Amino acid sequence: MSAIDVSKCSRCRNSAILFQEYSGQHYCSGCLIRSVRKRIGKELRKQLILPKSSEKELTTILVAISGGKDSAVLLETLHHFLKNRKDVKLIAGCVNEGIKGYRQPSMECAEKLSETLGIEFKSVSYTSLGFDEMDNVVELMPKISEKNEEVKGMSPCSFCGVFRRQGINQLANDVNADYVALGHNLDDMAQTVLMNLQKGDLERTIRLAPHSWSPIRGMSPRIVPIRWIPEQEVQAYAMTLDLPFHDDECPHSHQALRILHRDIIAQMEDAVPGTRHGLVHSSDSIKEMFKNTASNDEIESIADKSAKNCKMCGGITSQDICKACVMKKWLVEHSQV
Repeated sequence: MSAIDVSKCSRCRNSAILFQEYSGQHYCSGCLIRSVRKRIGKELRKQLILPKSSEKELTTILVAISGGKDSAVLLETLHHFLKNRKDVKLIAGCVNEGIKGYRQPSMECAEKLSETLGIEFKSVSYTSLGFDEMDNVVELMPKISEKNEEVKGMSPCSFCGVFRRQGINQLANDVNADYVALGHNLDDMAQTVLMNLQKGDLERTIRLAPHSWSPIRGMSPRIVPIRWIPEQEVQAYAMTLDLPFHDDECPHSHQALRILHRDIIAQMEDAVPGTRHGLVHSSDSIKEMFKNTASNDEIESIADKSAKNCKMCGGITSQDICKACVMKKWLVEHSQV
């Protein structure tokens, strides 16, 4: 049964706007808002460990926003739960990748929402970080791949993801953030878990946010409060509250491997409702098992795995030279040709 076939909310009998396939529940707009906030609030209490007032006066959370629906819902719900706390400060941070026709309208949505909620807004661009704009990167990638085997088969998202993380880290450092909040929804999390399992990458699974007990040394711990909310419900929530968000897909994302995993997860969810929850629960179980059975040295080694300082830029990395600097070197070499 699709959402348009639903007539009555399972909880209050008002007109429903959404059907949860995995639970069999119908939701009206009001009950959906309450349900989403309840799940996010529960997750936030688990992930956000606030110090006692005597230990630290203020906890700063950088909320990574893009102008899309996920980060809009993230910012609105964090504001809903934390707006009356004098010991918590929210700062919205946006990274401008330099994608013509896409980034500007989404940044405008991000800034508008921040202003409406009374939240400080900061941004950083790829060019200010010393990287090329993504439109230029996409143009150079064929040339780079001719001389670098490692680049063959890479999508623009491979470069963009690395550069965006650098941008978020820079913003977090600039505001001295105690936490960085990311807007990964349930679909995003399930896709990431599947990709890690496909590669047999146990360490990456263990390091997957939230970093409640396994922060990467030298980085602000990541929290993902909306990780149990499916994409469809995130969109319905944002539309119900009329949150400003930009819904167009990035013009360079069609080559991303994640698109394939998104389609696979969608097919699995259609066949077996609850698959997304099961994948994320499995990841949590792996992390919990490691936490309970690993020695302190093993747990420390995971935290230290990505705690080196890049010899070129000084950023946090697991290698001598971080991926961002390697990619930047490729771009500089081929932009001069």
